[in-house]
Amino acid sequence: MVSTTTTATTTAPLPTTAMALGDLATYDEEQVRLMGEKCILINRDDVKVGYESKKNCHLMTNIQQGLLHRAFSVFLFDHAGRLLLQQRSDEKITFPDCYTNTCCSHPLNTPSELEEGNNAIGVRRAAQRKLGHELGIPSDQLPLDRFQYLTRIHYLAPSDSVWGEHEIDYILFYRATSPAQDVTLNVNPNEVKSVRYVTPAELKQLLTDAQDGKVLITPWFRLICEKFIFQWWAQLDNLNAFIDTKTIHRM
Repeated sequence: MVSTTTTATTTAPLPTTAMALGDLATYDEEQVRLMGEKCILINRDDVKVGYESKKNCHLMTNIQQGLLHRAFSVFLFDHAGRLLLQQRSDEKITFPDCYTNTCCSHPLNTPSELEEGNNAIGVRRAAQRKLGHELGIPSDQLPLDRFQYLTRIHYLAPSDSVWGEHEIDYILFYRATSPAQDVTLNVNPNEVKSVRYVTPAELKQLLTDAQDGKVLITPWFRLICEKFIFQWWAQLDNLNAFIDTKTIHRM
């Protein structure tokens, strides 16, 4: 995978052919609107090099030329230690109908979400925002200091011949430690088709079903499950032992 070569304040010019691809006319109106959001372009070391629209960040023609952006994946657990999964809506332009972790999205090129340091404060703000947008969780149920930033993964995956992902993905855990801390959900059907809490055994069965072609799962979720999730899950009370914010795992 090749890093971008843009400067700190501008984006690299995108190929005309790439701009012409990905005609959005046939897609859901709200999902098309969201494709105009500005994602943060980074190099392989997760240093900001510019910004670009969500649409252009997800075109495979641009990804194949090295365009790379910042993302996050939230894993939210209830007080019983069950993991909240979502199934992406059929309206999603990338990876529709796929099961995935609680919330997966991007910090945007805004002052509050660009802020680095302080345990990835900008990414945590973006996670709080998107948990509200996708799952309707009130922000006062998601205090920023309870998001635990564990590590980052770098991966590339096509959704189809036009769209895909190429991200450095911040892994965030969020756990309720009492019934009073469990979140309330008001799911946005434009974003999310279904939700379910699962135990480790139930997640393993879902992964088996995906291998058998019975359900779809997102590629980043599969990678995280294969390498990390079950060892982390077994130590929810001792996650400090797994914090590794210096490493970018190339997957």
